[in-house]
Order: sequence, then structure tokens, then C-alpha cells
Amino acid sequence: MRVSLLTYSTKPRGGVVHTVELAEALARAGCDVTLWSLARGGDEGFYRAVDPAVTVRLVPFPSIEDETVSDRILRSISVMAAAFDRSGADVVHAQDCITANAVGECIRTIHHLEHFTTPALAECHEKAIVQPYARICVSRAVADEVRAGWGYEPTVIPNGVDAKRFVAGARSPLVDRWRTRFGRYVLAVGGIEPRKGSLDLLESYALLQKRLPEVSLVFAGGETLFDYRGYREEFDARLAELAVTPSVLGTVDNDDLPSLVAGASAFAFLSTKEGFGLAAMEALAAGTPVVTRDLPVFHEVFGETVQYASTHEETADRLADALTGPSHRRDAGVALASSLSWDDAADKHLEFYATAR
Repeated sequence: MRVSLLTYSTKPRGGVVHTVELAEALARAGCDVTLWSLARGGDEGFYRAVDPAVTVRLVPFPSIEDETVSDRILRSISVMAAAFDRSGADVVHAQDCITANAVGECIRTIHHLEHFTTPALAECHEKAIVQPYARICVSRAVADEVRAGWGYEPTVIPNGVDAKRFVAGARSPLVDRWRTRFGRYVLAVGGIEPRKGSLDLLESYALLQKRLPEVSLVFAGGETLFDYRGYREEFDARLAELAVTPSVLGTVDNDDLPSLVAGASAFAFLSTKEGFGLAAMEALAAGTPVVTRDLPVFHEVFGETVQYASTHEETADRLADALTGPSHRRDAGVALASSLSWDDAADKHLEFYATAR
């Protein structure tokens, strides 16, 4: 089977990681896989080397100074549409709104739903849901949203996770390097942006620090299409008011991420909207206690392996529990993460491809 997978970026966002891992797993299953992406700002490859069994097609996408978010997204669709060649594919599978708009007839994975207020982007979002001939979601919670909003019945295929990489990260000598640098730290992965609940975490950390002043806060990641400068200004202003000083690392090298996650004393995952929560699942694989926002999707995905919180005070309490209490959830978290493989996900995709016409 010849499969073209498409993603909007080469950077390590959750949907991009999903696409790369799925491409490699499909290739291991015997598929002829081509992985398409826009190469933003001169990128020459993905966030990590891709298995040579996968054919990579990067579409140049130069930056334009002062381009609006709407214009950037619309240009992304246009550039990918002009470059994409479907002639060699039995299955065209788009992983996001941009690529689904660019390629037209396709299978679409809906990782989560957005709420755009700009008319042009709202139209793109709508088309990326209604135009595909088949749909996949990575959790039942998102599939239920799609059914409620559009009447479709997406097939649910959960993410895999490269659990062995994060289990190994817990044994890496690099863990000590991170702990020497940050001491005992709470880690958040995903950057500083509204959907990741960064301001809520900041407020919770300020409460936590009053009880455990030696604990630091670290933010990692953050590559995004959107312009969150206003949110970052609000974040920085609140930093000054709260008199706290988190470390903001930006994108962390892929080889360093497992040890950074494993070195954390707690992992905070306060996203307001997610389809699955791959970063938190990776933290469980590393044996790091996880505190998430109390959302239905997280209960579906994580069950009792994490702690849940709804308010700043509850989040501070749950983080304190993770930092000072027994780690009775750790084995269950490692077991859950280890039960989700990309090879299993690829097999389920192949079953779906065979029937989704």
C-alpha cells in the first residue's frame, strides 16, 4: 500500500510527532510511505532524523516579515496544494487543518477542534472536517465533539508512545545534569500559549512556591503557527507581579527531551484543549508524576495514573502531593504508556485504510 501522510510543520508539536512516528510504523509494516511537510523558515529536516524507509518530501515555505496569522495559514494551504502530488498514493492522509485543505479528497485525523473567529480561518476549519471522506480521532472525547457538531462518526485510534525512549531517559546520566541545573523542578512541555494553560500554571506555581520554595518551574517547547505575543506579554507582566522566575527553554533537542522529562519531580499538563496528551503520556513512561487539568479527555486517556485539578489551588495541592507524597501511581503510569505502541496504531490504521472508501 502506498500512503502519503501530510503535516504542516517539521517542529516537535504533538501532531507532528504523531505523523512522524506513524509514518515509520507504517513503513515497518511494509507500506510505501511518503511524509510531506512544509519546511518553514528554511528547515532542512524534521526535529529528528526520519527512518530512511520513509520518503520525506519537504516543501519550501520561506518566512514573510509581519505576515498575519491568517495570511500565513492561507499561504501554507496554497503552497502545499501547489506542491503535493497524489499520483503515487493509494491513501492520502492529512493530519491537520492546513494539509486537509491543501489536498482535498483525503482521510483526516482530527487531533482536536479549534475555534477560529476569523471568517477565512473558520471556513478552512469547517472544510477540513466536512471535505475528507473519512475521519480518525485519537480519543473518544474528540470523536464525540465531532459527532455532536457535525453528525460524523470518526474512528478512534489512540496515539502510540515511544515508551522505551523515555524509560531509558530515566536511566540517563543526563538526568543529573538537569537536576544540577534546576534542582527539584516542575516541568511543562508545549511552550507558553493559551491552549497550554501557561498562565494557570504560573498562578499555581506561585502558590506552590510558598509551601516549597526550593522547587523551580521549567517550560520547554513552543514552536507554533500562531502569534501569542500578547499572551506572552501578559505572562511576563504576571511574572513580575508574582515575583517568580521560571526557566523558559524553548525547543529542546529531541535527544535531550527524555532525560529532561525524567529529571522532573512533577510534570504539569494544564492544557485547556487536547486530543490525547502525548507529552503527558511520555512523562508517565519516564516515571514522572503527572498533574493534569480535570478534563474528560484526560480521564479517558490516563484514568487513575495521573492527578487531576480544576483550580489554581487544587493544582498547587496536587503538585505538592506529587513532590512530597508516595509514588504509588508510577508503576501504573509506566505500564499504561508501555501498552501503547506505534506499531499497534499502524496496524489499526491499515485496517481503517482498507475499509474507508
